[in-house]
Amino acid sequence: MTRQVDAKQGIVERECHRVVRVGVLRTTVDEYQAWWTFTPEETRDLTPVGKVNRYASNIGGGFEGEAPLRSVLMEEAELVVVNCAHEVEARPGRAARDEGMSGRLSAIVLAAGEGSRMRSSTPKPLHRLCGRPMVLHVLDALADLDLDRVVVVVGHGAEYVTATITEGAPAQMKVEFVEQPQQRGTGDAVTCALSSMTALDAGEEDVIVVPGDTPLLRPRTMSKLLERHRSHDLAATLVTAELEDPTGYGRILRSGGDRVIGVVEHVDATAEQRDIGEVNTSIYCFRRSLLAPALRRLSPSNAQGEYYLTDVIGVLSDLGHRMEALVLDDPTEASGVNDRAQLAAAEAELRRRINHAWMRAGVTMTNPDAVFIDTSVALGADVTLLPGVVLAGTTTIGEGCTIGPNARLVDTFVGRGATVGVVDATGAAVGADAVVGSFVVLERGSSVAEAEAVAPFSHRSD
Repeated sequence: MTRQVDAKQGIVERECHRVVRVGVLRTTVDEYQAWWTFTPEETRDLTPVGKVNRYASNIGGGFEGEAPLRSVLMEEAELVVVNCAHEVEARPGRAARDEGMSGRLSAIVLAAGEGSRMRSSTPKPLHRLCGRPMVLHVLDALADLDLDRVVVVVGHGAEYVTATITEGAPAQMKVEFVEQPQQRGTGDAVTCALSSMTALDAGEEDVIVVPGDTPLLRPRTMSKLLERHRSHDLAATLVTAELEDPTGYGRILRSGGDRVIGVVEHVDATAEQRDIGEVNTSIYCFRRSLLAPALRRLSPSNAQGEYYLTDVIGVLSDLGHRMEALVLDDPTEASGVNDRAQLAAAEAELRRRINHAWMRAGVTMTNPDAVFIDTSVALGADVTLLPGVVLAGTTTIGEGCTIGPNARLVDTFVGRGATVGVVDATGAAVGADAVVGSFVVLERGSSVAEAEAVAPFSHRSD
């Protein structure tokens, strides 16, 4: 079961605005948002897209000042918006394109596990954080790399995982799927992936391997991993973390200095090895020509009876190949999600990043811990969000709006300068300068006209 997906057209149409030209691009502090600036005259050609697009002609549409573009910003990003077209090309400052960073690059995402500790009929990779399935956050972290292909290893719930990734993968990412019939360990999963990957035509190829349950992974970390791997000409490079309590994690074995010689899983470690604080995060970059033969040397002779990908490090070390580790500055970045408690903790961290990025971009939150914003939401400048606000789906808020307290907006468009109180709205549209009172329900398809005042305790339907 191998399929290739080019998701560019669908993703671009959902995540960009029709524009005449770009004025100024200003980056923010994280990977979630980028902004461009328009004059009031130019906003006539700027309309929101997605589920709320049909309301634009009724309520004026567009923003003055700054309008958001979602999910494309990376460090030192440049943006090219094609004239009068729904097309955006992101050209980040990619480590993979720097001088000396030659060679082909593929990635393998391990998303075959059942996730029994989640106690859910939903496959673990599809559990959502900030409105986006976990595995798509992982693919977002890879989107800044110049990848020739991404192979996702699926297993439990393969049909649903495949469909979700096909629909939501980052633009321009070529995704293939391979099924792991039996979950016999990470080494077996990578073997399945490599068996489906035809050799690329020319040059050495590197392969990045990441778990599908690490939604906090940052794009800049993946760029640093590739830069370290290629600039030091390594056989393998691991991402590691220093933990005060490393219980349950594989420990990193070193021979002194930067050189890594092995990884031992916690259940197989000696008492002395369990005292090691540096742990494996299961994120790697391998030279493919060395990875494939090393996988053939693996054995399931361990406490779990599985083929450990970590054993490849020992195999390569025994053959005299050099390996090093990239130690994370923030260990939470590689935190895996195995149960609902870890899912909640990861989502809390992701929401903290999102809120921090929006505040740095000019949004006021009187209590950021009580504001919940999905990754797909767009906010204009000078928006004020009061405690208890939940913004989900394709919700778009124009500049100068005040939302809340205790408002829940899903797939809803709010025009510039509007005030929205304690409102529950789904698939609705609120015109510019409108005032929507408290305890108002706006059902899907309903709208509020520009400058209209909606009385408290109102209920409006299509």
